[in-house]
Amino acid sequence: CQAESSFVSLFCYSSCTMMAVSHSSNFQTILGETQDEEDEILPRKDYESLDYDRCINEPYVEVLEEMNNKRAKKYEAVRWMLVFAIGVSVGLVGVFVDFFVRLFTQLKFNLVGKSVEECSEKGCLALSLLELLAFNMMFIFIASVLVLIEPVAAGSGIPEIKSYLNGVKIPGIVRLRTFVCKAIGVLFTVSGGLFVGKEGPMIHSGAIVGAGLPQFQSITFKKINFDFPYFRSDRDKRDFVSVGTAAGVAAAFGAPIGGTLFSLEEGSSFWNQALTWKVLFCSMSATFTLNFFRSGINYNKWGSFQLPGLLNFGEFKCSDGDKKCHLWTAVDLAFFVLMGVAGGLLGAFFNCINKRLAKYRMRHVHPKAKFVRVLESLLVAMVTTVVIFVASMTLGECRDLASTITNNNTTALVSLNEDVINSTIRQFFCPNKTYNDMATLFFNPQEVAIHQLFHQDGTFSPVTLIVFFVLYFLLACWTYGVSVPSGLFVPSLLCGAAFGRLVANLLKINLGMDIYSGTFALIGAAAFLGGVVRMTISLTVILIESTNEITYGLPIMITLMVAKWTGDFFNKGIYDIHIHLRGVPLLEWETEVEMDKLTASDIMEPNLTYVYPHTRIQSLVSILRTTVYHAFPVVTENRDNEREFMKGNILISNNIRFKKASVLTRAGEQRRRCQSMKSYPSSELRNVCDDQLVAVVPAMEEGQDMLQQMLERRHAPYPNLYPDQSPSEEWTMEERFRPLTFHGIILRSQLVNLLIRGVCYAENQSSATQPRLSYAEMTEDYPRFPDIHDLDLALLNPRMIVDVTPYMNPSPYTVSPNTHVSQVFNLFRTMGLRHLPVVNAVGEIVGIITRHNLTHEFLLGKLRQHYITI
Repeated sequence: CQAESSFVSLFCYSSCTMMAVSHSSNFQTILGETQDEEDEILPRKDYESLDYDRCINEPYVEVLEEMNNKRAKKYEAVRWMLVFAIGVSVGLVGVFVDFFVRLFTQLKFNLVGKSVEECSEKGCLALSLLELLAFNMMFIFIASVLVLIEPVAAGSGIPEIKSYLNGVKIPGIVRLRTFVCKAIGVLFTVSGGLFVGKEGPMIHSGAIVGAGLPQFQSITFKKINFDFPYFRSDRDKRDFVSVGTAAGVAAAFGAPIGGTLFSLEEGSSFWNQALTWKVLFCSMSATFTLNFFRSGINYNKWGSFQLPGLLNFGEFKCSDGDKKCHLWTAVDLAFFVLMGVAGGLLGAFFNCINKRLAKYRMRHVHPKAKFVRVLESLLVAMVTTVVIFVASMTLGECRDLASTITNNNTTALVSLNEDVINSTIRQFFCPNKTYNDMATLFFNPQEVAIHQLFHQDGTFSPVTLIVFFVLYFLLACWTYGVSVPSGLFVPSLLCGAAFGRLVANLLKINLGMDIYSGTFALIGAAAFLGGVVRMTISLTVILIESTNEITYGLPIMITLMVAKWTGDFFNKGIYDIHIHLRGVPLLEWETEVEMDKLTASDIMEPNLTYVYPHTRIQSLVSILRTTVYHAFPVVTENRDNEREFMKGNILISNNIRFKKASVLTRAGEQRRRCQSMKSYPSSELRNVCDDQLVAVVPAMEEGQDMLQQMLERRHAPYPNLYPDQSPSEEWTMEERFRPLTFHGIILRSQLVNLLIRGVCYAENQSSATQPRLSYAEMTEDYPRFPDIHDLDLALLNPRMIVDVTPYMNPSPYTVSPNTHVSQVFNLFRTMGLRHLPVVNAVGEIVGIITRHNLTHEFLLGKLRQHYITI
């Protein structure tokens, strides 16, 4: 196993150092990735965005007209009741997971522990190892099979939930089947002895509860379908997911404020005061529900509220009689900063190895048959079990049992902590009144091991801590990413706590410093966790709430900031890395300053697929079946408005001159891009211009004003474009990219809904005869709207006409072609938009911007194109 771990480490080292040039770049490449390698995986375009903006169409306006203060207060009351129900439900999920994890773990360790004690005298340790392997392999097999049923249930779920709150729709991420597989799978994974935690899956489970409970229906279980027409929009659903995510964090760590900040920091792009109150209330509900039931079940003290979260750090407290004892001093801050730097480096190295393993799995494991993933999980479980058993039996040291109780120079534990520590000490192969320190760490649940490192003084030798740290580091890195539900918080905390205790032991032994070892263990845990996940605000508050010691606020905050800055120098956080590997088009908090050299016209998509206000059914079906776009501009051709615009006086003439200088047209933009493509290598640019399209563009004299020519040619009649016709390949660029007056935008789901429900009228009739749909009918199928291929064309007359104007959004957010990228980005991300039309000064749509046009990789490519052009 050590050989295998060395091989993994050597593999990462050699892989990461291949492209190094200098010593500094060599070091950066060891811990991170080169820029060229970061560009290997680009955001995929098959991810659909969520729409946080409201569609203010006529059915929605009818709902607003019926709304009054009394009904609005009723909706708000229902919303608060659902928030409370989500909090209680998440708390009960935590109770369920904790109860069975504790039950299975105690059963396993009690049976194996007795077997080891008996076989240490009889010489049958192989039998004890087989018993431990049988337990762990069985549990991991069950967890792997559950992931096969729902693959999205693998991992912690935090990258997916972070993407969802950022506005990306990931299929199946908040389904009930995912919840069942996640909640049951994680308890078997943790019980199976893998180096994973249950806190990450708890956050994912909370998000699923938040998304599903207000819907009162399930796609997986058809019988769960209540008539509850409220909150059927992406806007409401994302708010409830934010609430459930925060409740999951609060239940996992007993940190309601930290959960609120986690939901704000890690995902939600849209935030307001009302949502903050609801998130905090839900977090409190989850925390106290979990606390109430856990205290009653574990201690039979109902209503005592002694266990606020699934992970408890215990009480950090000096002895009342020891006046020299201190939790930390100003001198210790220097060591905390150095530990933060070390934690950032270790976290960056951890992320590097894990990214390499994830890429290997994507290329060689996932494409194969599904049972290969199960075999990989069983292999990891087997290796982990053998390492735990062999290390505990051969590498541990026998320590004096009295030291855990009598050596209280710098530590004083409450009676509860003493009972826990004494009951979890392992005496494998050690004489009376001594215990095995390695087995005490490995043969206990991870939460207990963290408790031991935080609150036992002088009971672990430096050699034991080093071996434990190295083994745990490598195995935890290998484990994160296998096909089982798994979290990363607890393994990172335990690995960092061992590192912190090692630092404390060295300072005590070598420098003779009088320090509190538990504080250094806590700072080490914070440093390593911060170096891996790169969270700052929420993680600081979570750790403070978990320790129940406000004086730790400053050192924890400084350590996390230093760890994040150090790690960010080499690579991204572990969750961002896995989001990048999945190709999710995640939008950061803001763009780089350099990106403001670009405008909306530089990044928009000028090739539009549009519909007319009155369009034939056969044209709509053709558009929907031959494109993958999720929204279509509703336009009309403005052929005659130029004559009206040019009627003359001095003011109008000035307006025309201003228009020539500032108005961007679709044809002009496409011509500029095609000319740029002809002048520079295509490998340097992202957009490829169609050669056939370029060939039909008439040659223009150099220096001639293109926009002036556009204004003159606009009086010439264009070929008639009926709703059931397509542009001809023989058209000129001006004919192909004709000026279009923008009236609104309509979604694919809305068009399919209109076709399926037969909303249309005949040519010889007025559009007023068209059937009208209510808002409830428009949202009835949310979130699974029907597909265009489900439409039975035999039931429709292709010559019938659909009036889409009542159902389009006539007032979406729009931007000018001259708007700088930072303004476009802030508007798009802050308002949670899905599509952003680019409209010029005379109301013509010249392009559209989606999430993919604002990703860092796309903007970087456009910036390179900008530099080449100038």
